[in-house]
Amino acid sequence: MSHAAPVYQPLLSDTARLLGNLGLVPFVLGAALVWLIDFKVHPEVHAFVTMALSAYAAVILSFLGGVHWGFGFRHSAPPASLFVWGVLPSLLAWVAVVMPAYAGLVVHGVMLLVCYAVDRRVYPIQGAAQWLTLRFRLSSVAALSCFLGAAGT
Repeated sequence: MSHAAPVYQPLLSDTARLLGNLGLVPFVLGAALVWLIDFKVHPEVHAFVTMALSAYAAVILSFLGGVHWGFGFRHSAPPASLFVWGVLPSLLAWVAVVMPAYAGLVVHGVMLLVCYAVDRRVYPIQGAAQWLTLRFRLSSVAALSCFLGAAGT
């Protein structure tokens, strides 16, 4: 009988759920404001709202990439793929921020979905599969918000 080391299983806490859901507020509010603020009447406010939504999406994508660095830090010999993937969302989000909002927000939305697809493969290997249900919900609402924001520009 072998005695394997216990696998690290982070708990899905109520605090994480609450903060994750609160993190959707800027996405949903931003998308709503893109549609509610008439860009012909208030072009500067509309531009500010679309930039704010895009910048927030970039911050979140950077955070999602950073999680992979955290996974890598737990290993004595981490796979390079964790670190390589960890920087890609940030780099693509940065490009999307400087694009016109109608295109950049689409890139953000697609990247949020791609990050979730990658995480569906990586999280179970890293012992974090229990986070995927929450990640799916958060990523779906965030991506939809970006797509709606793009459509409203």
